[in-house]
Amino acid sequence: MNLIPHSIFLTKGVGVHKEKLASFELALRKAGMAHLNLVSVSSIFPPDCKIVSKERGLRALKPGQVVFCVYARSETNEYRRLVASSVGVSIPKDPSRYGYLSEYHGYGVTGGTAADYAEDLAAEMLATTLGVDFDPDASWDEKKDQWKISGEIYKTTNITQTATGSKNGLWTTVLAAAVLVMDPIP
Repeated sequence: MNLIPHSIFLTKGVGVHKEKLASFELALRKAGMAHLNLVSVSSIFPPDCKIVSKERGLRALKPGQVVFCVYARSETNEYRRLVASSVGVSIPKDPSRYGYLSEYHGYGVTGGTAADYAEDLAAEMLATTLGVDFDPDASWDEKKDQWKISGEIYKTTNITQTATGSKNGLWTTVLAAAVLVMDPIP
């Protein structure tokens, strides 16, 4: 049985509810994933895999289907507490090689900071696999320039969701995900 995905789509959502689990369910609904059985996997972006739109990816999936994904989830029931979740993606120039996905879950962090962190982490994991020299203490922009110069990393991107905690102790959940689609999408 071949379980190598043909495509991946990125999605995100926010849920607010008095129950923590229901808040997660609502975030899954906003992300379009509530009808799926999710299996969390580690950080590999498969060789020869394509990023497709959320709409195309969802059309290829059926209710109840077991679906592999990399997702980040953060939640709070503290009023005005900022929560962030992000999945970073780094794809090598050579499509026959694998790339990386990374997750970030945080508190008190803006969407831009969470996005940069997740994308940076995925690119760093790919860079070290490819043998690209870089300064791990350099800023995100400096590292990005170093990776571009190497010519080994084709693309980096992310999907990020933030929210602030709701009033009255309601749970607020943020979710960001990369969903792996096994079957070819026409």
